[in-house]
Amino acid sequence: MSPRVSPTERIRAEIDELFSSKRDLAEVLEEVGVLATRLVMQAALEAEVTEFLGRERYGRGVRKRGGYRNGYAPATVKTTAGPVTLARPKLRGVSEAFISRLFGKGVTKTNALESLVIAGYVRGLSTRDIEAALADALGEEAALSPSTVSRICKAIKDEFDAWSKRSLVDVELEYLYLDASNFRYHQGARAEPVICAWGITSAGKAVFLGLAAISAESHDAIKDFLDDLVARGLRSPVLIISDGAGGLIGAAEDVFPKALRQRCLIHKARNVLAKVSKGDQDEVKADFWSIFDNIETGEGDAAVAEARRRLNTFSAKWSGAYPGAVACVTEDFDALTTHLRFPKEHWMGTRHTNLIERTFGEAKRRTKVIGRLPGEHSCLSLIWAVLDRASRGWRGVKQTPANVRLLQQLRHDLFEPDQLKEVIEEERDDVTPAA
Repeated sequence: MSPRVSPTERIRAEIDELFSSKRDLAEVLEEVGVLATRLVMQAALEAEVTEFLGRERYGRGVRKRGGYRNGYAPATVKTTAGPVTLARPKLRGVSEAFISRLFGKGVTKTNALESLVIAGYVRGLSTRDIEAALADALGEEAALSPSTVSRICKAIKDEFDAWSKRSLVDVELEYLYLDASNFRYHQGARAEPVICAWGITSAGKAVFLGLAAISAESHDAIKDFLDDLVARGLRSPVLIISDGAGGLIGAAEDVFPKALRQRCLIHKARNVLAKVSKGDQDEVKADFWSIFDNIETGEGDAAVAEARRRLNTFSAKWSGAYPGAVACVTEDFDALTTHLRFPKEHWMGTRHTNLIERTFGEAKRRTKVIGRLPGEHSCLSLIWAVLDRASRGWRGVKQTPANVRLLQQLRHDLFEPDQLKEVIEEERDDVTPAA
C-alpha cells in the first residue's frame, strides 16, 4: 500500500479484508473488535493533529503553529482488549508541543474513549446509530464507512441469531445457573429484564447456554425460555443455582422437576443484611458466612449437619435483636445447603450466581456509555457480545474420578429410580397371565 495512505485508511482496509475472507466468523469478529478500537483511536488522533496544525495531510495553507508532519512513530495503548499499537504522528518545527486531549501526552492508556469504542462499536446498533455516536464523540473524521458498518452489523446479527438457535444435544449438563438483570433501552424508559443461562458440563467446562429478553420475571416468561433450551436438546441438570425470585424458581421446578435447587448465598446475604441495622451489618455478615465457609467434613449429610450446628449458633446470637434476619436464613436453610451434597471441590463455584452478575455489570457499564439502544435486539446483541467474550475466560470446576462418580450417583438417584420402576412394571405386564 502506498506510503501516502493514512494509518486510518490502512486499518479500514484490514477490516474490509477480514470480512471478505473465508475464515471462521468468531475469529474474524474478535480481530475486528481490536481493529475497531485501533481505528477510532487512530482517527481521533489524526483529527487532533489536523486541528493542531490547521491543515490536512499533504494540504496547503496557513499553518497555525508552523511545523509539519514527519511520518509516524509506534505508540502502544493499554486497553481491556489488550495492547493496541497506534501510529503516533511525528511533528517537526512546531511552536509548541502537541498533547492529545483524548489520550494524554504519553499515549499509554485510554479513558472514556475506550469505553465508547468497546461499548458502541457495532454491538447491535444500526449503521446510523454507530456513525452518529462516533461522530458526536470524535468528529466526522472518526466515522466508519457505511458499507463496513453494515457488513459488521449483519455479521454480528447473523451470528447471534445462529447461536440462539443452535442445538444443545451435545451439552452434558450437570450444573445450571440462572439469573436475570434489568436493562434500560432508552433514557427515561422502564428497565426491561434479560435472562441468562449458563452451565457446567460433566467435563467441568463452563458453557454459555442461552440469553433472552422477557417481558417480566414471571413464571410463564421464564418457563418459555427454559422450554426453548429443552426443545433444542438440553438435558436436565442435577443442580440449579439461582436467586430466590418466585417466578424463576417455579419455572425451573416445572421444567426440571427432578433437579435439586441451590439458593444463591450472595443474594441471601443481601436479604439478611437488609433486615439488620447498619452498625451491626459487618458482624452479622461475618457470622452469616461462617455458617457455610471452611466446613472440613466430606460431602453430604455430615457437611449439612455441620452447617446446621453453625446455624444454631447464629440463631442463638442474633434471634433476639434481629429475628427477621434469622428467619430469612432458617426458612430457606435446605436450599442454602444443597451444594454441600456435591463434590467439595465444587462448593465455592456452585453456591452463588456471582459470575453472571459481574458480567451483567460489565454489560450495563457499556450500555450506559452508549446512552440509548434502538430496541430489544440491539440490547441483546450487546449483552450477548459481552457475555460471549467473557465466557471464553469463565472457569469451570475441577473434575476428578471421585467427583465424576459422585455426580453420576446423584444423577442416578434423582432420575433413574422412575426409569427402573417403569421397566419393572413393563416386565410384570409381559408375564401377567391372560384372564
